[in-house]
Amino acid sequence: MALDHATRQLLEELAGSGGRPLHESTPEEARALSASLAAMAGPAPRMARSDDLVAPGPDGHDVPVRVLVPPQGARGVIVYLHGGGWVIGTIDEYDTMARKLAERTSCAIVLVEYRLAPEHRYPAAVEDCAAALGWAASHRNDIAGRDDVPLIVAGDSAGGNLAAVVARRARDAGGPRIDLQVLVYPVTDADFTRPSYTDPENQLLLTREAMEWFWDHYVPDVARRAEPDASPLRAPSLTGLPPALVLTAEHDVLRDEGEAYAERMREAGVPVEHHRLEGQMHGFFTLLMLPGSERGFQRVVRAVRACIATHSKQRALQAG
Repeated sequence: MALDHATRQLLEELAGSGGRPLHESTPEEARALSASLAAMAGPAPRMARSDDLVAPGPDGHDVPVRVLVPPQGARGVIVYLHGGGWVIGTIDEYDTMARKLAERTSCAIVLVEYRLAPEHRYPAAVEDCAAALGWAASHRNDIAGRDDVPLIVAGDSAGGNLAAVVARRARDAGGPRIDLQVLVYPVTDADFTRPSYTDPENQLLLTREAMEWFWDHYVPDVARRAEPDASPLRAPSLTGLPPALVLTAEHDVLRDEGEAYAERMREAGVPVEHHRLEGQMHGFFTLLMLPGSERGFQRVVRAVRACIATHSKQRALQAG
């Protein structure tokens, strides 16, 4: 299916801006482009609370987090890990998207300002996100007003990679218990030979060369890219992971690895809901001006609401 009109128009505007391709840019130039795209997000819903806090991180490093609580209160806590190839992206750039997610899901959102490469290479981002997840789990009462609400981890692109990794690490560590993982076009494997990588029709906002550029900054040691904390698809076992919602895009170099991860989880007995959004490219979820964003949001909202309902039933059974 061809890209929708709004997406084609956005790509034409970006091409006409005269900027260099991502893989030919410096991290600073790439970060400026990311900020300019985030500025197109439009007005942000009002929150009952927006608190900038810190979570104790590894080796005495504090991890900045932003807690957003919608006006109707929080029926769950979503730890959201932003995308950007581990090199670009900030919680400020994701603020509008996170507020919309909080409003639509009736959940508190915890945005995590994990350290970026190349200044801080792998596994700094993983360690920061794991620390922030643990902090959110132990502070649910402060965040949501109750400590028995479900805990959800979510992320897009590199954030989807980090969400998958910390979900598996939580399983291996015996906690915290995660009730749902939401993986939006996640990076799951450092393999640039899959058909979705080599398809010319997928070289759009994110290209094969750009992903190689991201990996070179994040994990320059090619041998370490096979580690499960870098490429979660290569984990020996995915048994016992939390239920998952996986969204992929038809025209995305990451499509095949995201779908392969969904299938491996399903084969391991993990409840998985997967949707490939036809006519969409990488980035559709957070580009709020695109029609694909709303379609993606609807899938996520339904999955989160179902998770909350299941959690409530389980709590009622335990109490009764």
